[in-house]
Amino acid sequence: MTAIADLVIVGGGAAGFAAALTAAEAGLEVILLEKLAQTGGSSAMSGGCLAFAGTDLQRTHGVEDTPDLLFQDLREVGKFENDEALVRLYADQQLAAYAWLRRCGVEFSPTLEAASGQSARRVHSVDPADMVRRLAANALATGRLRLLTGLAATGLVREAGGRVTAVRTGGSPALIEARRGVLLASGGFCRNPELVHLFAPHYDEAVFVGGAGSTGDGLRIAWKLGADLRDMAYIKGTYGKHPTDETNDHSLQAVYKGAIAVNQNGDRYVDESLSYKLLGDACMAQPYHTTYQILDQDIFDSGDDRVRIFDFGRRLEEGLFVVADTLADLATRLEIDPERLAATVERYNGFVDAGADTDFGRAHLVHRHGSLRRIERGPFYAYPSTAVVFGTYCGLRVDTSMRVIDVDGDPIDGLFAAGEVMGGFHGAAYMTGSALGKAVVFGRHAAALIATGAA
Repeated sequence: MTAIADLVIVGGGAAGFAAALTAAEAGLEVILLEKLAQTGGSSAMSGGCLAFAGTDLQRTHGVEDTPDLLFQDLREVGKFENDEALVRLYADQQLAAYAWLRRCGVEFSPTLEAASGQSARRVHSVDPADMVRRLAANALATGRLRLLTGLAATGLVREAGGRVTAVRTGGSPALIEARRGVLLASGGFCRNPELVHLFAPHYDEAVFVGGAGSTGDGLRIAWKLGADLRDMAYIKGTYGKHPTDETNDHSLQAVYKGAIAVNQNGDRYVDESLSYKLLGDACMAQPYHTTYQILDQDIFDSGDDRVRIFDFGRRLEEGLFVVADTLADLATRLEIDPERLAATVERYNGFVDAGADTDFGRAHLVHRHGSLRRIERGPFYAYPSTAVVFGTYCGLRVDTSMRVIDVDGDPIDGLFAAGEVMGGFHGAAYMTGSALGKAVVFGRHAAALIATGAA
């Protein structure tokens, strides 16, 4: 059995449905394949953060931010290993994507936070599962989207002239033809231990959390056609996942509110303002691959339970924090030498007072935002933390038309990619909100170009 559409999309997460809705609104007939019974993927499981700059919400909060500052931060956080043209494209299109999401009925939290890699408060929070559901509902309402769940893409068909013309599946219809193109929006491969070990063996012992479908199917079928890859050396875990918590899939980022990170010896080991991907690397190099975020009552009170990475109160209710009235008691409960932890905190507080961290160079709470805070008022809190691989943040090489590029540097005609399956955007590290943000921005962009024939 064969089916046919103008655009065939592989993957039912944020990138896939952003593309499906954009294409359907432009008049294209779309088929979207999702190999699981339910759509949403890793997008629906995410922290719900999107990185936008220059929004009305920021203006309401008096936050000064611009697309150019966003561009600069993304390049710096990625250590300039990311594709400058892709980063520029994101910075130029993200405001339009934000406005489009609002028109689609996506609700944003009224709160704003600054997190990994950000020089301004630009974390725009949503319920991620609801966002994907709304995009899907809007796309289906056009009458131009056919959604096929429980159907996996197993290969691509390439005609003699080199153009990708169809997707093979593991079920019925067995072949889905694409008049305009195939868009891979199939996510990463954090659920594929073999691929993770191939590219990042140092993360074999990390915790892995992601959509059950994130096994690298899209990457593999494009790879078979000679697709080139980007950023595979920069697979990293996110710091802040409680090592024994099976309830929360998300990390906690008390360091970005002023906490310090100490290892089992009671010593700081890193500049805590770095991207939590780099913090993940540093944590994995410590004894037992687990460290502690140490904070006092004032820092604890700065949390915000409406933002998952800062929901300190809920984590306390769940018994995930270790709490004590004094630092000495806290150290005892953590089986750390009390004098060593006290000396570490005292030395750090001295850096805060002096305005210079001569051990690790920390100057801000996060990236270039926020003044350092002393840790001094009890009770004191510790959050056990390891690195968790939420996504692989690397993948297929694409150009600014989202065309997949082969190993010879040429576009594979008719094949596109958006979202986590693509590489080149993040580079060496990661800004909070840029993964979910790029899924929406690049999914829309790919579909718009395919619809107009400009890609």
